[in-house]
Amino acid sequence: MSLNEKKRMLRSDIIVKALAVIPLALASVVSLYSPLAMANADDSVEKGGYLALAADCAACHTADEAKPFAGGLKIASPIGNIYSTNITPDKKTGIGDYSYEDFARAVREGIAKDGHALYPAMPYPSYSRLSNDDLHNLYDWFQQAVQPQVNPNRESDIPWPLNIRWPLHVWQWAFTDGTVSLPKSKDPQWQRGAYLVQGLGHCGSCHTPRGVALQEKALDQTDPDYLSGGKVDIWYAPDLTGSKASGLGEWSQQDIVDFLDTGKNDRTTAFGIMKEVISRSTHQLTDEDLNAIAVYLKSLPARKEEAALKDDPKTAQALAEGDVSAVGAKLYVDNCSGCHGDDGKGYQNIFPALALNPAIAGDDPSSVISIILKGGAQPATGSDSSGIVMPDFASQLDDKQVADVATFIRHGWGNRAPPVKAKDVKAIRDAIKKADAN
Repeated sequence: MSLNEKKRMLRSDIIVKALAVIPLALASVVSLYSPLAMANADDSVEKGGYLALAADCAACHTADEAKPFAGGLKIASPIGNIYSTNITPDKKTGIGDYSYEDFARAVREGIAKDGHALYPAMPYPSYSRLSNDDLHNLYDWFQQAVQPQVNPNRESDIPWPLNIRWPLHVWQWAFTDGTVSLPKSKDPQWQRGAYLVQGLGHCGSCHTPRGVALQEKALDQTDPDYLSGGKVDIWYAPDLTGSKASGLGEWSQQDIVDFLDTGKNDRTTAFGIMKEVISRSTHQLTDEDLNAIAVYLKSLPARKEEAALKDDPKTAQALAEGDVSAVGAKLYVDNCSGCHGDDGKGYQNIFPALALNPAIAGDDPSSVISIILKGGAQPATGSDSSGIVMPDFASQLDDKQVADVATFIRHGWGNRAPPVKAKDVKAIRDAIKKADAN
């Protein structure tokens, strides 16, 4: 049997197995949003349910899918683990006794009802931009449509003295503004997109670099750092500005809409944290809102002045001829080409392209390393390939091998990104082990 025949058999086997898990993946997502079915005919409550999806509240506040919004989800931070709070209307352990004013203060300013400061894992710097109407609608939905759940909040694992809360008030004074600041524009579509990205979607929480005090360096497009890419735990959230190689400069408006709706387009596939954002949030949004987001993102000037990536057939030609002399080439053929192809273009709507993929072409290799070590499923959105799983290679490849194959991918087919070092892989492998141990 030839190598190509083996690859085709491997690809077919993976597709069949992956498609078999789609119903389970979809059932999981449906069960997570079952509280939406409780919304009554009250217009404010219905609007609030949609806003909760746009804000992706469930992503952080749901640890047990049988108890939506009951909190308890572990959130890693550079100083220790934080656990999300119960935001169901349970009066003892949730927010059932919060007035609207209490709720608005917590969401916009990061101050709980009893006066203690919330950790900025809660994206209140972004939520400070929410309109009064939207906050009222969110409050009505949480109080009337979400099932109360008894689940006491858990203290963080942050060690003393870093767990002392009062310095957070100083942080909030320095880096947040509790006043409503809605984006303004003559173009209502751009304005809506800016509102969704800057506020409800809090995209800057991941995609904007952070300063020495862990604050977002920018909160809107008036600062060139905004959405220029940021490190999130073991992942790197890529540049969303008009940068041509590492950002969205070569993406069309429809490319962005397709990605936010299905988790994929011809250029890339969502992975890591982003796949949950798509499954639980952006996939649920209206076409009008998805297009508004795309219009806003396409308006952002390039953070980097860089040439667009161009296809280079040399890598595919070498592999087709059996030339695996390049660093990482044999590892790629043995472990990756069965799905992603010798040409790095993958299999349309099934396996993502690696060639000319902006998520791979950035300076920071964290996401490439993490997906090789951890693997991961595609977003569950009901699209043809929802639920397809990439296996992990942590036990099969050592640090140098992961670095070599990552370097090959980041150099091949016209990609041009810095090489990956074994020490970079070790740092992420150690972080994964530490997180699993906790």
